[in-house]
Amino acid sequence: MLQLTEIAISAAIEGAREIMKVYVKDDFNVQLKSDESPLTEADLRSNAVIVAALSKTDIPILSEEGAEVLYEDRKHWKQLWIVDPLDGTKEFVKRNGEFTVNIALAKNTYPVMGVIFAPYLNCLYWGDESGAYKSQLSSDWMDITTERIISGIDIISMPNALPDIKTMVASKSHFTQETGDYIELLKEKEGEIELVSKGSSLKMCLVAEGQAHLYPRLGPTMEWDTAAGQAIIESTGGQLYDWNTKERMRYNRSELRNGWFLCVANDVNPHEYWLLDD
Repeated sequence: MLQLTEIAISAAIEGAREIMKVYVKDDFNVQLKSDESPLTEADLRSNAVIVAALSKTDIPILSEEGAEVLYEDRKHWKQLWIVDPLDGTKEFVKRNGEFTVNIALAKNTYPVMGVIFAPYLNCLYWGDESGAYKSQLSSDWMDITTERIISGIDIISMPNALPDIKTMVASKSHFTQETGDYIELLKEKEGEIELVSKGSSLKMCLVAEGQAHLYPRLGPTMEWDTAAGQAIIESTGGQLYDWNTKERMRYNRSELRNGWFLCVANDVNPHEYWLLDD
């Protein structure tokens, strides 16, 4: 593994340890942030250890749960870490296991490396200039040192061959009317489709793996929701496109809120799937 990739994987595992310590509690406090999104002790504990680990690289950090950094300061950053210490807090609160830790490294506005770890599912994804990979960790990873986990990772290259039936992933907790309209248009186009609902950045992981052809997100997200997934998808030959510009999503923007986007797997032509633009 490249050095920064290994550092990010290690940080994600350490953040996930803190998340799981909270997840197994009988009860945990849930607060609401100013945008009405949930915040738990797990978000904060994960963020603290991840930031501590990544700070050793001297690369600036933009995290969902970190201190706000004004664009006037950020715009001078040539590279940065983009972190979501607990993506899918709603899934975490529901205890359905579909939550992740997301860490990306962006250079000159594009993500070049990403790590996504789904601790409840024991599943680790990452992508960088060497390719994209998945590893299914043993169920006792919490009892093993991070160094031993990394040294013993069973690496599986992505992507796999796509399914014969056109497969689309959609958000489990953020399903919009526009998404429903898109599904109906996709059915008209393809005849038969498979729809898979997932929480957090696991949707992008399915596209990266080759388990799904596309993931249209027809609603708002934030940079830390997508940067790691985009890096992994692009490492497989797929893409994540800004819906408005039809170009690769850029990062460290003045406006951190993403617009709509479209993820497509390797060998999928995005021009066939701007279905709501007609």
